[in-house]
Amino acid sequence: MDSGNNQGGPPSAHNLPPYSEKHPYHQQPLPADWPANPGMPTQYQAYYPPYGAVPGQGAVIQPPQQTTFMARVQPTHEPDYLVYSILTMIFCCLPLGIAALVFSIQTRDANHDGDGIAAKRNSRKALIFASCALGLGLLWIIVVIVLVVIANNMVD
Repeated sequence: MDSGNNQGGPPSAHNLPPYSEKHPYHQQPLPADWPANPGMPTQYQAYYPPYGAVPGQGAVIQPPQQTTFMARVQPTHEPDYLVYSILTMIFCCLPLGIAALVFSIQTRDANHDGDGIAAKRNSRKALIFASCALGLGLLWIIVVIVLVVIANNMVD
């Protein structure tokens, strides 16, 4: 019987597929730059256990632990103009007072977080909006007084 012929008998050893238990798997030599222990994963490589391994048994591989340092931030001391914003919102001009109030609160938050640049920017905007609200409120009061005086002079 011919050893290469698979008809009429068991196949010969050199015709077996590489996954057969009767025929050992022949490994190719590894390249020179291959890691010394290819079974261990690198930092960013997923680890897959060998085929047939029972889950929960064997070595447990954990990622490297990273240490996080928290630096305490010093709060800044920019003025927030909160009271000024609330008073101009109530008594002078509601829309501009609301904008001033929003920037006042953002200034207070930036002061607490230690973000001096944002605190300075929001403080300036709060002051501008509150001052504009005060100016519009005073202008409105002056216009109303002038109109009342003119109306009273026309009646007399």
